[in-house]
Amino acid sequence: MPRSQNSVASHHRRKKVLAKAKGFFGARSKVYTIAKNAVDKAETHAYRHRRTKKREMRGLWIARINAGARLHGISYSRLVSGLAKKKVDLNRKVLADLAANHPDAFAEVVKFAKS
Repeated sequence: MPRSQNSVASHHRRKKVLAKAKGFFGARSKVYTIAKNAVDKAETHAYRHRRTKKREMRGLWIARINAGARLHGISYSRLVSGLAKKKVDLNRKVLADLAANHPDAFAEVVKFAKS
């Protein structure tokens, strides 16, 4: 009995890898063996950076809140501490958005935290 190679599934699997490598430079998008390595590396980075992005965004929010707070004569840590004592549950994402896009509303939050 001849050996079956299952070429339909193999072809489908290779097409999937080359589709993921679309847009890569040179042989990385054309040659299967090279594209497979490039896609593996890209997926590793994507997985890792989905987690890193969350850390970086939190840092950005804190920087924006701090900049907005210092315009009103208070530091970030004192602002967050004041809001915690007043039992205000605004997360850093919302506070950063207020500081960047709605300075009047942020000023009210700062005034409330200071009192």
